[in-house]
Amino acid sequence: MYEKKHLITCGDARICCFESGAGQPVVLLHGNGESSAYWANQAPVLVRLGFRVLAMDSRGHGESEHGGSGLSFDLFADDLRAVMDALGVPKAHIVGFSDGGNLALKFALKYPASVEKLVLNGANIEMLRGVKPYTQLPLYPVVGMLALAGKRSEAARRKHDVLALMTRSYGVGWDDLHRISAPTLVVVGEHDMIRDAHSRRIADELPHGSYLCLGGTSHFCAAEAPARFNRALVRFLLGQ
Repeated sequence: MYEKKHLITCGDARICCFESGAGQPVVLLHGNGESSAYWANQAPVLVRLGFRVLAMDSRGHGESEHGGSGLSFDLFADDLRAVMDALGVPKAHIVGFSDGGNLALKFALKYPASVEKLVLNGANIEMLRGVKPYTQLPLYPVVGMLALAGKRSEAARRKHDVLALMTRSYGVGWDDLHRISAPTLVVVGEHDMIRDAHSRRIADELPHGSYLCLGGTSHFCAAEAPARFNRALVRFLLGQ
């Protein structure tokens, strides 16, 4: 699907980033437990339209190494900036799904000069208030069990580190959104696990935010309705 595969050393881990195309850079960030493969329906379309696509596997996901220092969105943001530096990309559109959307927000706050436009697909600000209970509540006992198992098993520790990202604050609050000047599209599914009022508030609090709900889809709207998602994505990136 991609033309090039890069393994870039970022601190104590090698981060994998796939690349295709030439032109204005677009970074694709996947969700928790996913990989760059999530964007299989978006990357080829963007390349055909003249974008340079960079699809990164977050630390501890896909083909990226976990490293020894645990996982955090702050660390993910530093990894992304290091990957962009290594590939000669000073500024890019950032498209993030779920935890990738949270990472996009974190990155925009930490490296504002590196962001052209943001697309947030199913991001959230407060896990306890933003995510519907049927998704949220089952996570906690699993994370607790993995924390115990992680004392004896490296594999369990790594699984814990990934899942635990969805149970704690990632350091972006409502007041922070006012500092993000990049034009931002918030995209959700009609039956998203993120509360609709929460997503609408994110768009409203951003100085240049807009909101779109794709009817008949869930949290995974980019995979379920790629034609509609891609149409909205491309129109936004091209300023149409």
